[in-house]
Amino acid sequence: MRPDRGHILRWTASLVMTGTLAACATGPDANPRDPLEPMNRSVTQFNDAVDGALLKPVATVYQEITPDPVRTGVNNFFDNLRDVWSFINASLQLRPREAAENFLRFNVNTFFGVAGIFDVASEMGLERTRLDFGQTLGRWGVPSGPYLVLPIFGPSTVRDAAGFSIESSGDLVQGLSNVPTRNSLYVLRAVETRANLLRATTLLEGAALDKYSFTRELYLQRRESQIEDLIDKGIGLKDGSE
Repeated sequence: MRPDRGHILRWTASLVMTGTLAACATGPDANPRDPLEPMNRSVTQFNDAVDGALLKPVATVYQEITPDPVRTGVNNFFDNLRDVWSFINASLQLRPREAAENFLRFNVNTFFGVAGIFDVASEMGLERTRLDFGQTLGRWGVPSGPYLVLPIFGPSTVRDAAGFSIESSGDLVQGLSNVPTRNSLYVLRAVETRANLLRATTLLEGAALDKYSFTRELYLQRRESQIEDLIDKGIGLKDGSE
């Protein structure tokens, strides 16, 4: 059974309130971008336990037994759903080119790519610009707020958690009326996402003396770079990879 995102985010909000009070006692050596570090480390330990006991083993088996063309199709399907939110965020950022490209991508892949399983739009030269609501908030000057580790979902900030909550409420999978199909897609998306991170996790575990601090700095620097790119260059990040 999948974790309810709304419930997780409400739980996280209550933890933030508690953690904010606790942060007052963290002392002068506390990282100014991570005043909730004691709470965040506890949530990280919980996430690592869930990952080690469930997510990573399932994702490893899935990666080993699933043919590459099938995994590519699964990735394409969920990427196609994400193009809808990229279109919305590009529109909110007043970026007509990126909005038009993502709108066309979704329609082309949905109708000619068998619900997005085949990425026909890329073959036609329609580029994907992956944008989320946290980036949109940052683009219009909303500060990131403290670093925040979400239960199950991992690294975030207060701003990104707010954006994540808004996008979750409009999740296209959530709108499916057939409960078995909806739950199966939730599980498949979670497993595919974790499988895509297996190599990165192995490298992280081998390179970082303090995995928590390394992950925090990597996440914050990447998000800062993305927001600066949106503001300074006036463009979105192609495929979310830069």
